[in-house]
Amino acid sequence: MPTTRRKPDPAAGASGVRVLKKYPNRRLYDTRSSSYITLADVKAMVMAAEDFEVRDAKTAEDITRSILLQIILEEESGGVPMFSTEALAQIIRFYGHAMQGMMGGFFEHNLRAFAELQQRLAAQGKGLVDPKAFTPEVWSQFLGAQAPLMQGLMAPYLDQSRALFDKMQEQLQKGALFPGMPGFPAASPKGE
Repeated sequence: MPTTRRKPDPAAGASGVRVLKKYPNRRLYDTRSSSYITLADVKAMVMAAEDFEVRDAKTAEDITRSILLQIILEEESGGVPMFSTEALAQIIRFYGHAMQGMMGGFFEHNLRAFAELQQRLAAQGKGLVDPKAFTPEVWSQFLGAQAPLMQGLMAPYLDQSRALFDKMQEQLQKGALFPGMPGFPAASPKGE
């Protein structure tokens, strides 16, 4: 990959966050290494849990989400997709819906809980398998053989999801979820 060396940007990394700039020619420039990088390099930063942000070189607008969505699109287009067509259609249906904000929080909460579950499983299986040989297929086989263990580990995760969903339903029935929005009853005082 050819690189172009430029003078480091003094504003880059002032907050400790790695700053990437996206130029109109669709190239990404890493201000820390003073070189052009690819989406694969950005994906590697995500996988390494590195803090970074992507800014439009002309407007300085934060376009990190756009770049992350590009990476997801590439991952979904090749190999084994994570989302079914129906799941993607359902996600699209939530845009513009009154539940859009809540669904974002719900997804984030569940992804965090699942990541914690994955870390606990990885810690328990540490040293059993060569990490480089731990493909999605091997992971599936490993999880399939761990049904009793999985039930024990998944129970708190499912309980958290169920509690959040029950709380949402309760607030929706009380009218406290979307107070003042047309089509939703106003919250009644306690005891009525």
